[in-house]
Amino acid sequence: MIKITSFGSGSSGNCYLIDDDSSQLLIECGVRFELVKQKMRFNLSKVAGMLITHEHGDHSKEINKVLKTSAIEIYASKGTIDALKVPSFRSNTMKNKVPYKIGTWTVTPFDIKHDVTEPFGFLIDNQVGERLLFLTDTKYSEYYFEGITHMMVEANYSIESLVQRMQSGQVVASLKSRVMQSHFEFENTKSFIKANMSDKLQEVWLIHLSDGNSDEAQFKRDIQALTGVPVYIA
Repeated sequence: MIKITSFGSGSSGNCYLIDDDSSQLLIECGVRFELVKQKMRFNLSKVAGMLITHEHGDHSKEINKVLKTSAIEIYASKGTIDALKVPSFRSNTMKNKVPYKIGTWTVTPFDIKHDVTEPFGFLIDNQVGERLLFLTDTKYSEYYFEGITHMMVEANYSIESLVQRMQSGQVVASLKSRVMQSHFEFENTKSFIKANMSDKLQEVWLIHLSDGNSDEAQFKRDIQALTGVPVYIA
């Protein structure tokens, strides 16, 4: 069974661990790596690799610490690897929609819509038929997926909260435009989850919530009512 751990989620830093009792994957390295290692009790022996969606600092700023203090290999697009200057002997360049075997996992990257060179989401399968979908930092997704058992989906902001904060002067118009062009609005999150639900769905994680432009309690209530499965806020 897939176990998900969040070490941090949001604009201050993102990092997650997925574990199927056979091997582990780290996703993103935007949280202080020493803290991650502490929470893992300094046992990285089961980590088969680290997936990185894109090069923005809240997803990648600890990459040098990872490279210097561990043997973990990095998996990302060529655009992301080049932007982060990950050396070739530690990096694995992934191509859009091509599956990769990493430990006990099969990871299929897919293109998303964000303001960087070559961002990815990930479809992650394990050996016992569980399927995890990881999607963050995107305006929308053009894809539908079958047989999802675990969802980790961005719920960055609600348009109502964003507009209210702009009108009160807390958010400038340029930031509002940038957020709307590069992150999942909550109505998009709901529509995406509804379109990709199946009778196999076990749990949903809402990730990368904005501190000021989201309503954690309301988001959780709405997704629980929609799916009927446990919902967690990363």
